[in-house]
Amino acid sequence: MAANPEEQPVVNKNKRHRKEKPWDTDDIDHWKIDPFQPVDNKGGVFTDESSFATLFPKYREKYLREVWSAVTKFLDPHGIACTLDLVHGSMSVRTTRKTFDPYIILKARDLIKLLARGVAITQAQKVLQDDVACDIIKIGNLVRNKERFVKRRQRIIGPDGSTLKAIELLTQCYVLVQGNTVSVMGPYKSLKEVRRIVLDCMKNIHPIYRIKELMIRRELAKDPKLATESWDRFLPKFRKHHLKTSEKTAKKNEQLAAKEEARKAADPDALSSAKKEKPAKKIYTPFPPPQQPRKVDLQLESGEYFLKPHEREARETQQRKQKQAEATLKRRAERAEAFVAPEEEAAPTVEEKRKRRHAEADGEDGKARSKKKKKKDNAAEDT
Repeated sequence: MAANPEEQPVVNKNKRHRKEKPWDTDDIDHWKIDPFQPVDNKGGVFTDESSFATLFPKYREKYLREVWSAVTKFLDPHGIACTLDLVHGSMSVRTTRKTFDPYIILKARDLIKLLARGVAITQAQKVLQDDVACDIIKIGNLVRNKERFVKRRQRIIGPDGSTLKAIELLTQCYVLVQGNTVSVMGPYKSLKEVRRIVLDCMKNIHPIYRIKELMIRRELAKDPKLATESWDRFLPKFRKHHLKTSEKTAKKNEQLAAKEEARKAADPDALSSAKKEKPAKKIYTPFPPPQQPRKVDLQLESGEYFLKPHEREARETQQRKQKQAEATLKRRAERAEAFVAPEEEAAPTVEEKRKRRHAEADGEDGKARSKKKKKKDNAAEDT
């Protein structure tokens, strides 16, 4: 009897009342979502009708009219009725007595929302599946400047849609950028990742950083040894480097020095003349500058203050017309300059040409004579 307690294994206090479950084997997937069948609805017919409606833009009216028969076809097996109101521009879905799944009405609401946001019916009908969800991200009010908003929205798509394709491949989601919204369809976990990428992109963080992080996570998930470890040491840390005031000043001075050197290399004469023309430094005085006269003081000096309102107005009108007349005359003179003929030099006459030729010949003879005279003088000095 004394050997029995030693042979029995020590059982944890929390697991004392647990029993064996022979039906629970390792081949059972506890995370599998089984489709909801009519037999699963134990409550029977719903006591109240649930309905949702959404508006759609005018340009979607033609497409919705063409595919509405397909929308009805996809919703009929689930017992959901749908209505397209072209007068008010709205779509609505509601439960009927045939509806057996309580959650399918929310899926139908997501379907009409996606159709309103420009998603094709072949893609939007996948949201009725249990493992697919949707998220419509509003980006219209995140950036005030219209040009900046368009640039950042285009950054989500990327050149030739490459960035959008990379996001779709890494997250297993369908992404559509349309107007002021981004429609996303896919697994619940991936929707969070796409939302984070889109919102960060509108906050001026490029999607490539998040894409790189997702690619690293994807590779790390393949290694079973890292399943219980933290991945922080493998993930890149993209942080903005905030410069101090002294560093900013030093950087600015470097840029100014580089510009000055480039200007000096390009045109050294212009730089030297600019240096010469520097204004002289003002002499420092401890006294403040004299107070400038107010507008009323100037009016009192000119006598305008004592004029009546209509007289003052007439005076202002006269001054304005005088300025306009002066400006008109100046513009006319500038225009007339283009039509003034340039001064032409008259061709020299025959006599003038002859005189000039004789003068040139005399000048050359005089120079030759002076050279000969100098040579003679030098020879005389030597002797």
